[in-house]
Amino acid sequence: MAPDGLRDLSLALPQALEPIAGIALNLRWVWNHASDRIWESLSPEVWHQTHNPILVIQNTPRSRFEELARNAEFVERVRGLERAQAEYLARPSWFQQVNTLERSLGIAYFSMEYGITDALPLYSGGLGVLAGDHLKTASDLGVPLTAVGLFYREGYFRQMLDASGKQLEVYAINSRDSMPVRLVVDDDGTPLRVNIELPGRDLRVRIWRTSVGRVALYLLDSDDPLNSPFDRGITPKLYGGDRETRLMQETVLGIGGWRALRALGVEVDVLHLNEGHAALATVERARMFMEEHGTDFFTALWATRAGNVFTTHTPVPAAFDTFPVPLLYRYGLQYARSLGLEPGQLLGLGRVDAHDASEPFNMAYLAARTCAHTNGVSELHGRVSRRIFAPVYARWPEQEVPISHVTNAVHVPSWDSPWADHLWTEACGKERWLGSPQQLSDAVARLTDAQIWDFKAMERRDLVDYARRRLQRQLGQRGDSDGIRGLARDALDPNVLTLGFARRFTEYKRPAMLLSQPERLERLLTDPARPVQLIIAGKAHPHDEHGKSFVRQWAEFVRRPGIRARAVFLEDYDMALAEQLVQGVDVWVNTPRRPWEASGTSGMKVLVNGGLNLSELDGWWAEAYAPGVGWALGDGREHAEADWDARETTQLFELLEQQVVPVFYERDQEGIPRAWVARIRASLAQLTPRFSSNRMMAEYLEQLYLPAAIGHWHRLERDLHAARDLSRWYRELRHHWQALHWGNLDVQATERGHEFRVQAYLGELPPDSISVQLYAEARPGGAAEVHTMTRDHALSGAAGGFLWVARVPAGRPARDYTPRIVAAHPEARVPAEAAFIRWFPA
Repeated sequence: MAPDGLRDLSLALPQALEPIAGIALNLRWVWNHASDRIWESLSPEVWHQTHNPILVIQNTPRSRFEELARNAEFVERVRGLERAQAEYLARPSWFQQVNTLERSLGIAYFSMEYGITDALPLYSGGLGVLAGDHLKTASDLGVPLTAVGLFYREGYFRQMLDASGKQLEVYAINSRDSMPVRLVVDDDGTPLRVNIELPGRDLRVRIWRTSVGRVALYLLDSDDPLNSPFDRGITPKLYGGDRETRLMQETVLGIGGWRALRALGVEVDVLHLNEGHAALATVERARMFMEEHGTDFFTALWATRAGNVFTTHTPVPAAFDTFPVPLLYRYGLQYARSLGLEPGQLLGLGRVDAHDASEPFNMAYLAARTCAHTNGVSELHGRVSRRIFAPVYARWPEQEVPISHVTNAVHVPSWDSPWADHLWTEACGKERWLGSPQQLSDAVARLTDAQIWDFKAMERRDLVDYARRRLQRQLGQRGDSDGIRGLARDALDPNVLTLGFARRFTEYKRPAMLLSQPERLERLLTDPARPVQLIIAGKAHPHDEHGKSFVRQWAEFVRRPGIRARAVFLEDYDMALAEQLVQGVDVWVNTPRRPWEASGTSGMKVLVNGGLNLSELDGWWAEAYAPGVGWALGDGREHAEADWDARETTQLFELLEQQVVPVFYERDQEGIPRAWVARIRASLAQLTPRFSSNRMMAEYLEQLYLPAAIGHWHRLERDLHAARDLSRWYRELRHHWQALHWGNLDVQATERGHEFRVQAYLGELPPDSISVQLYAEARPGGAAEVHTMTRDHALSGAAGGFLWVARVPAGRPARDYTPRIVAAHPEARVPAEAAFIRWFPA
């Protein structure tokens, strides 16, 4: 249960306005802007500066509350919002309407960061914003999901630039009293804690709760007075500290997170890891199952693994979290014993070679080994991930590495501008994102060119106003002169083609691509007939000096006298700035080096607002791009040539100079760029519904959550019959696999094709524990062929020797086919759960 934080907040409120507290403590206000007028009425300055209703309430004088409590219209507006929120939380959901399960479903979502609102700054970038959108979507659709993360006292750094353009990192304290969270307490009113056993001590972890619409988000915090100073310092900073602190953070998230859910009485069928940081949750889930059902660890893992889902966002192996073996032994010895394992057995789950004592422990490998379902975050990233994880599934063809994909998407109501929201509501209604894409396309077709161009112009105007105010504030904080701050008041132009370029500044994103030809860029920006303006934002990791140099280069460029009016660098790239940028820009520019952008979602956020994309054919854009909806950089292939960046830079400028700028400024007699509006119309109709998180959530349910839940439930039936049988089967495979060997192979041409006859000696392995197959690699544009061979008869004089036969069509040469033996069990996901494979003739 939670303490009465609602009552505490209500103490500042007259009785007539007490519902305001409940509205403020549920983060639905983040995407339901009906309450904005309430906060603005209470304290306009605090609301516009912080967008934090808790701070608004705390900084509104009592006299102002009493004045508004006597205003019948204001009181009714508050009560109307209270009724609307209650109706939202109680009404039948999309999930209830489509769900055909005969039992209730519980999904636990673990993520290292959450980007929901800057009033709860627990994120650093895209991973966290995606997690936040996932929760909002689950709330809107009524998906039964509970989320777990960490509560960072300082969070991620805030960025400032000094007078020379150097990035400075500032860590602001997150005051819990001024955030929409409540400490969870037990029945006696004391803070509810979970303990994690560490060498020589117990780590105490407190739990905080916030509500994201219908979804509960629990945040774990080691800053407990009962902990040592070191242990209190585990969770202050997101991605902060050394490798030991990072391991402790992931231990708190994984082990502490699962224990917290059990302490809270949350029933979980599906455990979803958003990246590998929380992989230890799968181990803790199995440990608790082992204790509750009296099994060994590996039987418990077989029972629970079917219900585990792992989403990897990593485009390169170097980005995986790895930890040195001595550190794992120090912290993992006691825990391994609680599992009934030797430390090496536990470490082996996080290695390519379980027996290589020098190989570091890899959290992503642990996640892959303990989850029956793994997915990437775009179609291209799925292919890249199969290559990255291939070492875990040694000798399996890359296309059979068990990683699917669900392409990321965005929670559209969180990112649409007021103008876009009005336009879409008028055209399609409030429930538009639950309808069919064809309905949306038809509605967009009915919009006039003038409607589309007018709403885009209003968005650009709002962005220019916002950028000017933010620029003046940041220059004032830096102590610049009145004259410089005065120039900021006239920066940018609401009628000029506006490009947005904002992201994490790191080398693979190539943030300085445009700056590599500065004079050409200056000519583009300052063309008197067809000018362009550019808004840049982005942070570099505190330890990434190369990334910081990009920040400095941009800061120096925008200070050029002839550039100030056409290009601005807005510091401290956060969700508030991102929201304004994606709502107002005409073109979103993205320049990652393919295939390093796993998905990318910033460009998706401009879609609903009529923005267009000019992006590398990487991540989501590789599957979204069509000539009529935007522009593509690159040729859709990966390149290692030293001069490829320079060639793509030239291509980028040519696209801007020869296509983007001319199309924007080619106007008819009404002042409307018809060809540009046609691109907006196509993007709105074709891409916006496709990259709505409602589509993404539906795919997670259909492809991952429901199969995971059903598989997990099946393994629990009949006193864990399937789980126990799988555990026995796997032990036999592991014990006897090396004894497998091949005999003779005979291939005959027949009228119906090729007949393969191969001898295989299984030793003491039962023949139904494996499958003998013929495999042929995929031809261009096709799929690989796999033909199951039939066991014909036992070989004379041999224990476990059999002849296996298969006939295949003669459309391919016989030499294309190779026999192989793979693990086989009707209840197992192979190779995700058993990667045994033996090729002929080895």
